[in-house]
Amino acid sequence: MKYSIPFSIGVGILLFFFLNYYLDLKIFSSIKAFFHSIIENVGDYNTKKYVERAKKAKIKKQKVNLITKYNSVIENLIYDFNLPLTLEGFNSLMAILFAIIVIVTVIFLKSVTLSMLVGISVLVGFITYFTMQSRISRSIKIENIMDAEDLLCPLAREGVLVAIKKVLESEEYISKNIRPYFIQFVDNCENHGYSFRRAMEILNKQLGPKFDNFSKKAIVFEYNERKGMADIFLDIIDENAALREINAKKNRIFKKMNFDFMIKTAMIVAFVAYSMTSTDLRTFMLESGMGRFVITLSIIVICLSFARCQALQSDIGNFGGDK
Repeated sequence: MKYSIPFSIGVGILLFFFLNYYLDLKIFSSIKAFFHSIIENVGDYNTKKYVERAKKAKIKKQKVNLITKYNSVIENLIYDFNLPLTLEGFNSLMAILFAIIVIVTVIFLKSVTLSMLVGISVLVGFITYFTMQSRISRSIKIENIMDAEDLLCPLAREGVLVAIKKVLESEEYISKNIRPYFIQFVDNCENHGYSFRRAMEILNKQLGPKFDNFSKKAIVFEYNERKGMADIFLDIIDENAALREINAKKNRIFKKMNFDFMIKTAMIVAFVAYSMTSTDLRTFMLESGMGRFVITLSIIVICLSFARCQALQSDIGNFGGDK
């Protein structure tokens, strides 16, 4: 009896492969074609919805609500991580992931409602995690841009293009994260026939809003250069120093918030883990409706607390130069 179920499963699998091979049933090909047709239909549907949304956005300005805020967050994630997806494609992927989570959790929680709540919470936590990584990535990029500006500003009196070429001579001066953009700028100016203004606008678009001030002053300096005019770049260094001080304070706040969240999460996990060490408590948590509700509530609290913590950090970040 102990080995009857695994034995039956093994015999069934062998019989399946035997019949599929000798009778040429082409089951795997049929399954592959089935999923391929589903993916194609979903892709066509997403393309259609994307075109409709793009047309609607051109016709009228959308009101700011929860849906538009969600769309903005997802589109920023797609851009920051360079994902080969549209908003509609990402939503389809989330729907599939949600269905998988619900199917898996319903086995343990034995409740579709509780499983759906867990699925929603986990998706919120999933999106929040990548939003956090995106924010961290932007902060690092801003720090790299400030380092580059601090090097370029004193050299700008010789010409911005000359200053950039000098800084590029050593690979240590400009971070590898943004170095290709500056190389492309020089290439656009010298080899592709771009005007200085156009090449600087492209560089500004690649580096983002933090580079706006330097970009505008570089264009003014290039086309209106006068004696002593290079001093217009020096205030950027002072601005970066003040911004670094703000970011240092901001990071201390973030560390404390994250530490508090980890402590609270550890307490919840410890409670659930301790419940599993006792036979009576384990039976209560896994078999009773109230116990399963407690587990569900624990997962929801952890995921939503994480989302709230990161949302507060994003709000604070808006005052610290994370443009």
